[in-house]
Amino acid sequence: MAQTAPIRVGTRGSRLALWQANAVRDALVSAHRLPDETVEIVPIKTSGDRIRDRSLADVGGKGLFTKEIEEALLSGAIDIAVHSAKDMETLLPERLAIGAVLPREDVRDALISRGGMMVDALPMGARVGTASLRREALLKRARPDLEIALLRGNVPTRLGRVENGEFDATLLAAAGLKRLGLENHITVLLPLEEFPPACGQGAIAVECRADDTRMHDLLGAIDDAPTSHAIRCERAFLAALDGSCRTPIAGYATVEGGRLSFKGIILAADGSESYEAEGSGTASEAAATGREAGVDIRRRAPEAFLQKLGIE
Repeated sequence: MAQTAPIRVGTRGSRLALWQANAVRDALVSAHRLPDETVEIVPIKTSGDRIRDRSLADVGGKGLFTKEIEEALLSGAIDIAVHSAKDMETLLPERLAIGAVLPREDVRDALISRGGMMVDALPMGARVGTASLRREALLKRARPDLEIALLRGNVPTRLGRVENGEFDATLLAAAGLKRLGLENHITVLLPLEEFPPACGQGAIAVECRADDTRMHDLLGAIDDAPTSHAIRCERAFLAALDGSCRTPIAGYATVEGGRLSFKGIILAADGSESYEAEGSGTASEAAATGREAGVDIRRRAPEAFLQKLGIE
């Protein structure tokens, strides 16, 4: 494809975010045989990067990691934006769309613990750090005695705070650790049955303006269809349940041979109560499958449970 104007790629400035942005850049360069200099990485500091002493649920939700980048996209300061799919708001701003999703990495959570202890072997009352309500609820479901404390920051920061003894353990996305070459820190990869992932975990999403046909055409060549269908399903599940970082919710779709399978769960904050749903269909029915699973949970879960989670 002929290409003259540069492509400006907006991203957060963390080491992991830059890795993801460069993966998108490399994919575009390879797919369209572009000169390297025609794709420019533009780091943007977000509110989520600046505010680290409070949970995202307390300061506005996971959109704090995307707000400034999406504003730059809407203003025309950048042409595309690269995000971890799990960090994106359930409902995108008007005029924006997901133009491509790269092939997915490992979706599992990884336990990093001092002394190489497994979850069931952590000392009584062990201090585990996380900023994720989903991980907190799943940990409490498995080990109600654990002390869960806020731990935010980039991946090396969180690893360091476990290593220096501030925390006995933490959970991190295996995908990020693998992408950064830090998998040697993993104590164990947690089973999906007991620790299902955040919707979108392990996937890199590329956002663009909905009416930007040039970018849609360019991104179409790097979109991984199975991952794209899976993410569409998981995001529809979130939307059906008003899912946000204020809701302990997990979901994971797989696509094989044109068939999609999905499992989702929503939990009480303390892990004491949960409701699960499953669904399947053709890949083209991805959004409907995720939405139906969410509606199924809404139908079965008691009103008091949903209200406690802020779901109307």
